[in-house]
Amino acid sequence: MKTKIIGAVVVASSLVVSSAAFAGETVSVVGSSSVSPLMEVLGETYAQSNDVTVEVQGPGSSAGIRVAHDGSADLGMSSRNLKTAEESPQIKEVVIARDGIAVVVNNSNSVTDLTKEQITEIYKGNVTNWKQVGGEDKPIVVATRDTASGTRGAFEDIMSLKKKINDIKVSAISQKAQVASGNGQLKTTVANNPFAIGYISLGSVDNTVKALTIDGHKPSVASIKAGDYSVQRPFIVVYKEGRPSKKALDFLTWLQSPTAQKIVADKGFISIN
Repeated sequence: MKTKIIGAVVVASSLVVSSAAFAGETVSVVGSSSVSPLMEVLGETYAQSNDVTVEVQGPGSSAGIRVAHDGSADLGMSSRNLKTAEESPQIKEVVIARDGIAVVVNNSNSVTDLTKEQITEIYKGNVTNWKQVGGEDKPIVVATRDTASGTRGAFEDIMSLKKKINDIKVSAISQKAQVASGNGQLKTTVANNPFAIGYISLGSVDNTVKALTIDGHKPSVASIKAGDYSVQRPFIVVYKEGRPSKKALDFLTWLQSPTAQKIVADKGFISIN
């Protein structure tokens, strides 16, 4: 098991602690696996000059919203907007960054651009061969995230990948799609399969995969800020009013500061100011 050692504390891979050793108070932050890597850096930076330990866990956006409701963590993280059923007057939302969702293919794939409609049809299972969208005569291997993923939730909303069954909204993504538990696993799936397509956080894109342009627009900070690239979502911190300690709220305030927002931008995300 991968471990991270800080001071005299050994932490399992499911829990990352960001702090100087022996900090006076712990702030727990739980939720989106897309937000977690950024939050770890922010927490480590904050802990360097504050008497606090920031503990970050990334089981998914649904879990982040749930812990905000039940008060089992100070702060929750979500990489999608809250559903109507998740909203409450007691639940407060603070946007700390924005992120694009990049649609990625294997580096050997000749396809470089798709329309939103083509991507939707691929994920519904109606387009099954790369030849149908200008590529080789090869089968399309669709990769998606698990249902607890905020990235998946945002992707489904943006790409109109919801359908109603007995008046209940459910995912329209093909059941034949391969399911990955995180950005890293999905990226590895696409990198290792010449026929695969997937979607990951823009901040996770590297040279192991190729990010497609969508409707002619490149997934980049500049195109998102200009409003050209529409496949984007917020990074949200959620909490229950009255639950977080003063130190947790101080950390949340700092997340919106110029210092924190510079880190957001340096990590390839879109700052809120």
